[in-house]
Amino acid sequence: MWKLGDTAQKVISHPGRFALAVIKQFRSNQGVLLAGAVAYYTLLSLVPLLILVLMALSHIFAEDRLLKMLREYLEFVVPGQSSTLVEEVRTFLAHREVVGSVLLVTMLFFSALAFTVLENAISVIFFHRVSIKRRHFLVSAVMPYVFILFLGLGLLVVTLVSGLLQFVGTRNITILGESHSLGQLSVVLLYLVGVTGEALLLTAIYLVMPVGQLSLRHALIGGATATFLWEITRHALAWYYATMSQMQLVYGSLTTSVAVLLSVEFGALVLLLGAQVIAEYERVGRAPVEASEEPLRTEGPPN
Repeated sequence: MWKLGDTAQKVISHPGRFALAVIKQFRSNQGVLLAGAVAYYTLLSLVPLLILVLMALSHIFAEDRLLKMLREYLEFVVPGQSSTLVEEVRTFLAHREVVGSVLLVTMLFFSALAFTVLENAISVIFFHRVSIKRRHFLVSAVMPYVFILFLGLGLLVVTLVSGLLQFVGTRNITILGESHSLGQLSVVLLYLVGVTGEALLLTAIYLVMPVGQLSLRHALIGGATATFLWEITRHALAWYYATMSQMQLVYGSLTTSVAVLLSVEFGALVLLLGAQVIAEYERVGRAPVEASEEPLRTEGPPN
């Protein structure tokens, strides 16, 4: 018979204490400040990264199909603002012939910034690992570009799967002599593919970003937690932008930039909270739930 481990039993026995410990440690690690840094560099890197990936995939798929698919799945990252970002990318792709080697290197540099800052932020959360073992600087330098490569491969797979599901949505099935459209099933499956891809991406980040070898089970716990929190958050943001937001009156032409930054800020918070859940889960395996771990200090000792 399958049996829960000691750490899982501790967490399940005291879920409220565990959640409180995660929030307390996240605050001690200056999680909101770290999320702000990650959000800023992600916003700076997002469009160049999308351009690089789409320029590569445009040799395989039609541009309109890629942009349509990108608009659908950007809703998982920046709810309510995907159309604006896609139009910016479309404008650039229309003039791709002017992209020289210098601009290409610049885009690669900015595309890697977010991963570098994210690695540093996660190092703060997993400070107990960094203090024991440090990652070679060449690994840190190469990691962002490996992530960009795998992100492109993931987008390729998602494009193929979404195309297949959209084709299924155009078909009908006959049950007891009555014809039923598969359109609604296709929509549900497309959503599930998006959520699954989101969970796998988050799990991959948690699996390789922390220093040292993190178990797949722990990475899946963080990925599932972050996916659950982000699905709630992004639906709330989409509803807010559609019904209650007065940003246009306050920010005018800057509304889109502010809305995207706000979405990315919440996304960074959720991402780092998932990492904090893993770090706390590791700590619970070594100490009682009620105990706390010494956070990374950013200032000198008290007098």
